[in-house]
Amino acid sequence: MTDERRIRVLLADDEQLITGALAALLGLTGDLTVVAQASTGTEALAMARALQPDVAVLDLQMPGLDGLAVAEELRDELQHCRTMIITSHGRPGYLKRALEIGVRGFLPKTVSAHDLADIIRTVHAGKRYISSELAAEAISAGDSPLTPREGDLLALAADGSSIAEIAERVGLSAGTVRNHMSSAVSKLGAENRHAAARMAREHGWI
Repeated sequence: MTDERRIRVLLADDEQLITGALAALLGLTGDLTVVAQASTGTEALAMARALQPDVAVLDLQMPGLDGLAVAEELRDELQHCRTMIITSHGRPGYLKRALEIGVRGFLPKTVSAHDLADIIRTVHAGKRYISSELAAEAISAGDSPLTPREGDLLALAADGSSIAEIAERVGLSAGTVRNHMSSAVSKLGAENRHAAARMAREHGWI
């Protein structure tokens, strides 16, 4: 098959042994070509802009920009590029967000190279593939108990910022921020706002 007819694929994962092995195996398919291998989200975005892949296979959690952030940028900049997320967890917030931003594939990291090749073809054809295992895991975990405001403030607390710093960044009083934080901590049954932020991030709610 000529290069013009092959599906051009970008692989992004901070575990380079994984991307290297997958690239080698996908290259044996005859109709897929791995045009780029990135180890960070920032790298993946730059390579996608430069090489214009047909499908981008993105690890959910990467240094810098995560897979969802890269997928959202690609949706806005490279409309022809289909995006897929690979992950170890079907956290409800992540799956919901992926669907909202137009991700076409959501699958576990345990997927075989053979199955991945088939899913890439499915996504490239304009169809969607959501792993039933990850979807079931996301559904069983339930929706976020946090309000949008509580989620936004917990996300800011995740890096260790103080109440005063968060209040200044969002233009609210320290008392208002403290009340939202207390509510979030109570809903999640956490010891403090930092523990609540970790818990919310682990579930994909922030």
